[in-house]
Amino acid sequence: MSVVATSATRAAARPLAAGEATGLLVYRNYLAYRRAWYIFASGFLEPVFYLFSIGVGVGSLVTGFEFNGEQIPYAEFVAPGMLAASAMNGSVLDSTFNFFFKLKYNKLFDQMLATPLTTMDIARGELTWSLLRGGIYSAGFLVVMVAMGLVSSWWAVLAVPASLLIGLGFGALGMALTTYMRSWQDFEWVTLALMPLFLFSATFFPIDALPAVARWVVEVTPLYRGVVLCRELTTGTVSWASLVSVVYLVVMGVVGLLIARRRLDKLLLP
Repeated sequence: MSVVATSATRAAARPLAAGEATGLLVYRNYLAYRRAWYIFASGFLEPVFYLFSIGVGVGSLVTGFEFNGEQIPYAEFVAPGMLAASAMNGSVLDSTFNFFFKLKYNKLFDQMLATPLTTMDIARGELTWSLLRGGIYSAGFLVVMVAMGLVSSWWAVLAVPASLLIGLGFGALGMALTTYMRSWQDFEWVTLALMPLFLFSATFFPIDALPAVARWVVEVTPLYRGVVLCRELTTGTVSWASLVSVVYLVVMGVVGLLIARRRLDKLLLP
């Protein structure tokens, strides 16, 4: 009898494949959120309101801007910026505030490590969930853009994968930085960082409007790279800048994920 029990225990405690572990964590988050669908609705509606108030409202007073040699209406200029910001906000919300609560307060990750899950499984699973959340926001917003006639190229079908790349970069970096947070007050720094990114990453006006030094700083920030990628895809004016943005966001995501895993090792493992 004891041999059977030992064999069953070993079978149940086998290491999980990466995809299997990620699927389990995503399913766990789905179960936790399935009765709170309105939270997803609120995250989707915020950029839509911005689009109507600024892109359409202010757009009636602005003729438009030149982008990559083409003149585009103001609403068409702003919409991809809102798309990129939507992906950023969706992934950051889960990878910072929610991640911190699971890590520090309800000790969810400690419980997970009592199973065959590893810290890399946790980091990968949480990042995947934040990507799904950001992807849902972005897909819904892209549908609104199409309905409003703010998409002028078939390249726009790649805008959702591009949004997932933005979520990858911000989600991984958000998790890594959250492992250094000591209390909820530290999240004031998150808000302080996101606001200038949102306002000055060529979201509402061309980057050429900024002074040269400020322009160089903005060009190396992650949301600007995401805005460039989404704007080039939705307007069909794809250039080498999109490739630079893809490489930038992938590297940012991989580095952030590795840092998050190492920090979880230090915080959770004896």
